[in-house]
Amino acid sequence: MKPLRILWTMPYLPWPITSGGKSRQYHLLKALAQRGHEITLLVQSKTPADADVQAALAPWVKELIVLPRRSLKDPRTLWRAAFSSLPLLTSINGYAPALSRQFEQLLKRQRWDVVQIEHSYGFEPFEAALRLHRQPFILVEHNVESELGAATYGKWPIWARPLARYDQWRARRWEQHVLAQASVVVAVTESDARKLAVLTRRHPHVVSNGADIQGFAHVHPDGRSKRVLFVGNYEYAPNVDAVEWAMEAIWPRLWALQPQARFVVCGHALPPEWRQRWRDPRIEWRGYVDHLPSVQAESSVFLAPLRFGGGSKLKVLEALAASLPVVSTTEGLSGLGVQAGEQALVADNAEAMAQAVAELLDDPQRAARLGQQARAFVTARFDWQACARQLEAAYEAVHEGGVREQACA
Repeated sequence: MKPLRILWTMPYLPWPITSGGKSRQYHLLKALAQRGHEITLLVQSKTPADADVQAALAPWVKELIVLPRRSLKDPRTLWRAAFSSLPLLTSINGYAPALSRQFEQLLKRQRWDVVQIEHSYGFEPFEAALRLHRQPFILVEHNVESELGAATYGKWPIWARPLARYDQWRARRWEQHVLAQASVVVAVTESDARKLAVLTRRHPHVVSNGADIQGFAHVHPDGRSKRVLFVGNYEYAPNVDAVEWAMEAIWPRLWALQPQARFVVCGHALPPEWRQRWRDPRIEWRGYVDHLPSVQAESSVFLAPLRFGGGSKLKVLEALAASLPVVSTTEGLSGLGVQAGEQALVADNAEAMAQAVAELLDDPQRAARLGQQARAFVTARFDWQACARQLEAAYEAVHEGGVREQACA
């Protein structure tokens, strides 16, 4: 494919990598730049682009433009969140006049081969300029946002449940509104593509998640450490639910079978109250780690007790790439094509998950075989360059007016 001039918008900085979404963004930026494309990245961020961010993105981005996002406690944000016709997440990321003006200036400045909008909840600041300039664009959805509410709204007090249902209705209506305007829609998994197709009446392109194959190739898990690892971004409700379910339902059963087992919990925005709520010395509340392979190498098993989320889980994919034996729910393996018993063990209730982890801790040789099969599977199928080629196919469809979109089944 000939080099393209790409204007790419994101509602967060893709560095440092503190979530699966940021990992996806960073590695796709890198892969596309390596393939010769020229990228201007427009970001609305709650954190500034410091020197480390600039240095990490400079090799891959021709121009980085970062505008601040209002604080969640800003009165304007709270007012919009309460009274806007848009869903909560969209109103938090929308109504940003400076971002809208900057985007319009970029559309006026030059002709772009591709305009890529990341997430429907980040679309509002760009809508007017896209319409004014009749600019085709590609929309990338990492999840079906209107279906993610259970992990968040389920924790709201009973009196607020009607508001939760109202917000989910607003989210579905907003998705339909945005998807109808996109020239091409991209999903992360075939399952999400089918759900989005119901809303768009077109079958979206699928650009799967990948893994840094070389980065995890030299990890050798410690089958005798009895450390069980989980990694997540705890600003994302499904990861919070996963840890809380694990602590309340899975670990009491697991400790009855394996009293020496340790739970290592890593990731960005670790809630401080967890350390007080669960004080067992066998839990290691590590928070954010800047070199994940080191933690993976100390661990015996990766536990993925994910009950919500959609998309495909990069944390799981990276554990598989590191040859860590994985015990996961069906949801945790969604979109990866993993065969139960071949590349991971699958369990969907607390008792079965505890039993599966205990069996792997009891049998390090079996755990090692499972991890080796997982690494071979990921190496063969989930390289980021292959994902970049999938995204280029979506770019070609934009140029062709979306004629490659498949009819909805």
